[in-house]
Parts: sequence; C-alpha cells; structure tokens
Amino acid sequence: MSGPERNAAAVEALDEITRRLRRECPWDREQDERSIVPHTVEEAYELADAAARHDDGRIVDELGDVLFQVHFLALLLEERGAGDLAAVADGCREKLIRRHPHVFGDAEAETSGEVLQNWDKIKREQEGRGELFAEVPENLPALLYARKLQRRFASAAGEEGEPEDAARALREAGDDLAGLLEQGETAAPDADPAQRQRVTVALGELLFAAVDVARRMRADPELALRSSANGFRELKDSGAP
Repeated sequence: MSGPERNAAAVEALDEITRRLRRECPWDREQDERSIVPHTVEEAYELADAAARHDDGRIVDELGDVLFQVHFLALLLEERGAGDLAAVADGCREKLIRRHPHVFGDAEAETSGEVLQNWDKIKREQEGRGELFAEVPENLPALLYARKLQRRFASAAGEEGEPEDAARALREAGDDLAGLLEQGETAAPDADPAQRQRVTVALGELLFAAVDVARRMRADPELALRSSANGFRELKDSGAP
C-alpha cells in the first residue's frame, strides 16, 4: 500500500472509531466544543513539549491525540449540520493554495520574510480581515499575543523600523524596571495600588520590548524562555548552587 493510500485508510479507521465513541461512550456523548477544546489545548502543549525534546516517538503519539481532537470537533460540526471533516480539509487546502501564490501562482518570494509579508497582504486584501488586529484572540499566551500584534502592525506599516530603536526601547524598559527594583517597589498584594501599577506597567513594557527584539531576530520568545527555564531547572536539579 502506497503512502497516500495508507494514510487515507488510517484516517478512515480513526474516523470510524471516533464515531463509535460518540455513539457508545457515555463520556464522549456528553461532550461539546466548549468541553473538548480545553483538552485540545492541553494536547497541543504536550505535542509542543515532545517537539522541543526532539522525541520522535512522543511526537507520533501526541500528534495522534491532536488528530483525534480534530476528528471529534469536526464530528460535532457534522451533527448540527455546520460542517464536517471534509469541509475542514477542503477549507485548509484552499487556504494553503491561496496563501502560497509563490508556489501555486505567479508571485515571487525568495525568503521566509517575504512569504510572511505575502500572507499578511492576502489576509488583508483577499480574506477581508478588516481591522488591523481583527481575529487576534485575546486569550493567546501573552508572549504569542504580543508577537502577533507586533507582526501585524509591522506588516501593515510596511516597515520594521530601525533595529537600534528596538534595542534602545529594551534598554530603557530595563532601566525603568531596575530603578523600581532598587527603590524597593513591589507589586505584592499589600503594596500601595499606585506602586503595584508602576511595577506592573514597567515589567509589561520590558517583556513587550523583549518580544519585539525576539521577533526582529526571528527567534521564538516562548521557546527561548522555555529553554532558559529548562536550563535553570536542570542546573538546580543537579545540585549546583
């Protein structure tokens, strides 16, 4: 059996299992998209962890969990006549073709940066995204939320600005927060509300500036912070001072 045929057969078998669980399992029968999506998010984080650890066996396993989530949510759509797995796949295929004119059309893109610029332009002009920050979910993890807003703005402005400006903003934000730290200011619950606000704002500005620097350097701030946190954990687990 060829690769495509094997894939199709495996997906069909998973679809059959998903439908049977929906019919015969009391827990699965009770679920809707609101109760399932938190599990979907959890599975995505577990997949991200496996990928960060370069654990191919776990990646295969976690991808299966994510794939089941997709099947289940598509089945919920099908049950109320709002779509199905085929509609999900077709929509994804059409979107990929539309957003890759340098592959499926006549557009040119020699770098990944140019690809991203094309994507944002297509979203604005062809997909009716409308407002600058439309469809940016506010419940994204904060680092990802900040990066997405920054990228949208830079794309709409058509320019990144000077790297020196980003570096200066990072230094200034760091100096402001360090000044508050040296003065003994804190955001503790029993601190003066104005003091808590100053610390919160200064810390937010520093993190936002750091995300902007990471974005400009084509680094993922979430992965960078996670790497440092894991390094700290491993160091302390080893008994090092």
